[in-house]
Amino acid sequence: MNPITIILTASGLCLFEIISSIDNAIINAEVLSTMSRRARQWFLLWGMLFAVLVIRGLLPWMIIWAANPALGPIKALTASFSNDPVVLESIEKSAPILLAGGGIFLIFLFFHWLFLEPKNYGLKGEKFFHSQGVWFFAVVSVILSIIVWYALKINQMMAFGVVVGSSVFFITHGFKQNAEQSEKELIASANNLSDLSKNLYLEVIDTTFSIDGVLGAFAFTLSVPLIVLGNGIGAFILRHITVSNITKIKKYAYLKNGAMYSILSLGVIMLADSFGANIPSWFTPVATFGIIGYFFYKSLVELNRGK
Repeated sequence: MNPITIILTASGLCLFEIISSIDNAIINAEVLSTMSRRARQWFLLWGMLFAVLVIRGLLPWMIIWAANPALGPIKALTASFSNDPVVLESIEKSAPILLAGGGIFLIFLFFHWLFLEPKNYGLKGEKFFHSQGVWFFAVVSVILSIIVWYALKINQMMAFGVVVGSSVFFITHGFKQNAEQSEKELIASANNLSDLSKNLYLEVIDTTFSIDGVLGAFAFTLSVPLIVLGNGIGAFILRHITVSNITKIKKYAYLKNGAMYSILSLGVIMLADSFGANIPSWFTPVATFGIIGYFFYKSLVELNRGK
């Protein structure tokens, strides 16, 4: 990668991390409002180190290593910067499996939001799809069947990656639903818990919600150091916003829409890459900036109209 591509990729990862985590940040802010200033600073510093180094660093590294066990832990970490032909060949062979699994996960995530989750309607058709929520499982089942069918013609392991990606979606979705409910209960009983307990609980919930961002990061790059850099900066900025001024973010009605449409675009890019499409490295961050920028502008217009 040249320096411009590295900066563009890291910036795209940063923006994606911020936007895709806004919902969780808003709920976190409600919990933090019940805590002392010292405890909030602890969440910002030590909780931040845990979120970046352990979650956004360890998880993508483990995924790359699992997809390339022959490389070992060190080469899996530095694979994207290696000139070793053995390392490059291993990454090239495993990339379609990883990208196909991550792509189907993100596409399922988008359709779940489109059909089932409450939202501000930012585009025509969203209200219609939301009213047809019963069709969500039928739609994703058909998509899964079609992609597996075509993946089997190319690589059986790639088809298996698609199935694993869909399984990860439903498993993590169950955990996320439970986490959301538990966090609401935490807010309701906030006065009965210590600040330490609340901080530890927020870290557990953050781990649950970070999987979307980590898998989406592979649409930008397979470089673990770049993922840690981009997602880490995004997580740091978001935590500062969470602690200090989350109410301003809540005023922008369509940022969630932007996050979900960028997730759809990342999922499609990952699937296209896994099937052999040669998508330039700059395209993913540019598409992310474009989609989120549009919905930010739309939110700004709506906000000004309300005033």
